[in-house]
Amino acid sequence: MRKIVLLLTLIGLLQADEDAVKVVFDLTAGKLQTFEKKVLKGIAAHKAHYEGSLKELDVAVVIHGGAYKFFLKDPGHSPFSKEKELVKAQPELEKRIAAMADTYEVKFLMCDSGRVSNKLQKKEIYDFVTMVPNAAIGLIDKQNEGFAYIPISD
Repeated sequence: MRKIVLLLTLIGLLQADEDAVKVVFDLTAGKLQTFEKKVLKGIAAHKAHYEGSLKELDVAVVIHGGAYKFFLKDPGHSPFSKEKELVKAQPELEKRIAAMADTYEVKFLMCDSGRVSNKLQKKEIYDFVTMVPNAAIGLIDKQNEGFAYIPISD
């Protein structure tokens, strides 16, 4: 009986993997409107579409270029402090991005070499963001795991 249950579990896992769709977003956009439209609203819409087809959408976002500022705990005390719209929007952005990480299980991966170049400390970045050595390595790894590539730029 245990062997049958194990076999059925394995078949179920294999079937679930076949139904999973994977995408990695190459996020370099620095405009708040682009970020809100293509990341915050776009990913939610993509998730809903695939759930409607009884498929899971596995999402990763590689952060670099102009996008670092969206993942700062306090952009008012950063190199982006003069961007008043960003500073004002940050509390709401934090809630929405954290919900994506929690509710939608979106994996946020940040280019660590760019973080250093932008003089940002790890403690300034949201805790749910994972560092990768650089954006290219993050994108290469995800694409080799079968993730489709989609760029998000301004």
